[in-house]
Amino acid sequence: MITVEVVLAWPDRIASRVLTLAEGATVADAVALAAIEGSDRCPAVAVHGLLAKADQGLREGDRVELLRPLLADPKDNRRRRARAGS
Repeated sequence: MITVEVVLAWPDRIASRVLTLAEGATVADAVALAAIEGSDRCPAVAVHGLLAKADQGLREGDRVELLRPLLADPKDNRRRRARAGS
């Protein structure tokens, strides 16, 4: 058995579940078992900050991070700041 944490962060709160899974469990297994509200709207997942695929295996102590969609394009934000600073 392994213990992992599944996390989804919003600007004002964090949802977190610590799970005990069988050896060989995948990212998809952890996300499904955690059943965190809003996880179905997350377009990507990371393990310890690195993008992960649903079929990636997990190890003891892994932190699975559900990544929310971006509200604004970072490139557009940089362009806007550059124009404002000129």
